[in-house]
Amino acid sequence: MAGKLFGIGLGPGDPELVTVKAARIIGEADVIAFHSARHGRSISRAVAAPYMREGQTEEHLVYPVTTETVDHPGGYQGAIDEFYAVAAERLAAHLEAGRTVALLAAGDPLFYSSYMHMHKRLCDRFDAEVIPGVTSISAASAALGVPLVERDEVLTVLPGTLPVEELTARLRATDSAAILKLGRTFPAVRQALSDSGRLAEASYVERASTDRQRVVAAAEVDESQVPYFSIAIVPSPSNNPAAHTVSESGYVTVVGLGPGDDAWTTPEVRDELARATDVVGYTTYVNRVPVRPGQIRHASDNKVESERAAMALDLAKRGARVVVVSSGDPGVFAMAAAVIEMAADEQWSDVPVRVLPGMTAANAVASRVGAPLGHDYAMISLSDRLKPWEIVAQRISAVAAADMAIAIYNPASRSRTWQVGAMKDLLLEHRSPATPVIVGRDVAGPEESVRIVELGDLEPSEIDMRTLLIVGSSLTTVVESGGERKVFTPRRYPG
Repeated sequence: MAGKLFGIGLGPGDPELVTVKAARIIGEADVIAFHSARHGRSISRAVAAPYMREGQTEEHLVYPVTTETVDHPGGYQGAIDEFYAVAAERLAAHLEAGRTVALLAAGDPLFYSSYMHMHKRLCDRFDAEVIPGVTSISAASAALGVPLVERDEVLTVLPGTLPVEELTARLRATDSAAILKLGRTFPAVRQALSDSGRLAEASYVERASTDRQRVVAAAEVDESQVPYFSIAIVPSPSNNPAAHTVSESGYVTVVGLGPGDDAWTTPEVRDELARATDVVGYTTYVNRVPVRPGQIRHASDNKVESERAAMALDLAKRGARVVVVSSGDPGVFAMAAAVIEMAADEQWSDVPVRVLPGMTAANAVASRVGAPLGHDYAMISLSDRLKPWEIVAQRISAVAAADMAIAIYNPASRSRTWQVGAMKDLLLEHRSPATPVIVGRDVAGPEESVRIVELGDLEPSEIDMRTLLIVGSSLTTVVESGGERKVFTPRRYPG
């Protein structure tokens, strides 16, 4: 009768963190197998030693290579694959002879562990059982004494071997992160932490749970002295004092949340929101931002842009990290212009201001029907609250005469009901009544509706403030594609 293979999770290094079941199976097994580099010292074997008994057979599986170059015809991967194949057959010989084999694994056997390579080669031939172990992430979190995540927050586990750009993007997109496989990768990891703006929040834990454990700020680590068994931890902002410490010099970041759907908020904007001490904006947009402990929210009416900008700059002047939120893109009929204008005042001349882009409503609506903005186009706000109607009308006529597609923002509100009709009349002086018009309402929101109508049939009473209109040019065409009506404006223009 064949023996049984056990994948034994030993935990992060402290022998007292070996589970009761793992300790029992180590003591009962006929064969104890473990890996090591060519120096022959096995951390796993040292952790398991208190639970081993005399007379057990030991299988020492020595890697032919770790990070150095090799002369194997298949290169590094070829040498490793050959090693795994030979090692698996060594263990298979014991299992075929009816012996139980306990293959030791630091941490958890199926979490970045050597055991999994044996498991994949043997589990379809022999009975195999995995005994889970405490991972290094849990040990590092315990060493820090800081929760990693809570409620709906997301923890991302990353190997330090990823390219810097990939690490940076993933660090920006998550609440909390654990970065393993450091060693020689640490300089690149620290660069990614810096590029993502999270270096100040990150901690470095070396040999967690052992008597050689060391915990320091990631920014202070000597890059030349980082062992493989170390980990970088970025706790979530809600549990990370470094993410909420008000700096001596604050700043304002104006961000675009995108139109409606949170999936259209960029990772860069999410990261900035997570680090903010204060969030400023129109109530509807502030309500789209997740509530975070310790973060102060300043919601206001939609008609006080200058006052809102001044408040944000005042908060930053006192050392706060302020994010001003807009829907769509902050530079398109939104808060970026108001903040930049106010920031030019001498009293705020020392306050840094940044603008982070977002998807604007015109592009969102256009995407729902194809490519109506595929050629030159203009964006016009129909609101006459900040500019006289005469200017609005002049611009509509000019763009219509220039035969460009037009994205119409702020077409109507409860107090502005006649402008859409006036716009329609102006457009019909230059455009055919058959010109396609896309009527997009609450795009990416719960009440989304997108319709394609002809300019002559556009009904002004059906348009409200949550609607964006795209009026086509003389070349804009409606076609059938995949059973749906699609709209495009060709990139070529006759003549």
